[in-house]
Amino acid sequence: MVSCCPGSCCGAARPRVAFGRPLDGRLLCQRPGVAHGHQWRHDANGRTLYRTRAIPLDALLAAEPSNLLEVLRHHTLPQLGLSSLPVMAFMPVGSVAEGLEAPVQLAYLLLLVALIGGGVFVVVRQALIRRELDESAKALGESIRSGDVTSEEYFELGAVLLRKKLFTQATKNLEKAIEVWDGEGTEIAQVHNALGYAYFNLEKNEEAIQQYETAVKLQPGYVSAWNNLGDAYEKAEDWGKAYTAYKGTLAVAPDNEIAKTRAEFLKRRMDRLGIQPKSYKA
Repeated sequence: MVSCCPGSCCGAARPRVAFGRPLDGRLLCQRPGVAHGHQWRHDANGRTLYRTRAIPLDALLAAEPSNLLEVLRHHTLPQLGLSSLPVMAFMPVGSVAEGLEAPVQLAYLLLLVALIGGGVFVVVRQALIRRELDESAKALGESIRSGDVTSEEYFELGAVLLRKKLFTQATKNLEKAIEVWDGEGTEIAQVHNALGYAYFNLEKNEEAIQQYETAVKLQPGYVSAWNNLGDAYEKAEDWGKAYTAYKGTLAVAPDNEIAKTRAEFLKRRMDRLGIQPKSYKA
């Protein structure tokens, strides 16, 4: 009878093959009498094929990534008569940066500096604009409180407040500018357009449409007012009038990208829904 392992003194049934080690370092299955840390491999007939060493967990944990393959060879391969094993090479994480060439590192550094510089520029620019708006609002407010104020100053203060997104305060000054307006009739179209924009941002869409319509009636070539009117009609889901408003823009500015894009989109929507373009009374 072939013994289960060299040096065996019994003919007992073959032991179960050990498949690994638990975390406490003990073998899952080990035949008594076999040196600790070794396992015997057998074929189907019980003949001993080779002996392997169970790799100690502490050896794996203590090994450097670059030496891990050598640890595997030392504990498993000599008994098989093998000298190599197709194992993926391990590279320490820090070596990735070391492998980059200097020009690449310089390019990354320059890109980082550019991004930081661009961010700083934007922040500084916004701070300067905010400061300028605050100073303008303060000066115009003092002029209005003095009582000696013109319609243009009301309009200017309203425009500054719009840029500061103070829409309620802007509305009051723009309404006052229209009330006391003493300038040219066509120039007041700018005030109506600005007031419409303030209403639009206050969710007063009907009032915004009225102001935009007044603006394009006073100044038919007013591109911004036409586009704003189209936007307000889109918000009201009146696709036909929105399309007509954008066509009004294209009548005076054929290359206006906003009007071209929105008009094409609305035309496709109206064709799909069977809606015809509609005019409105301006």
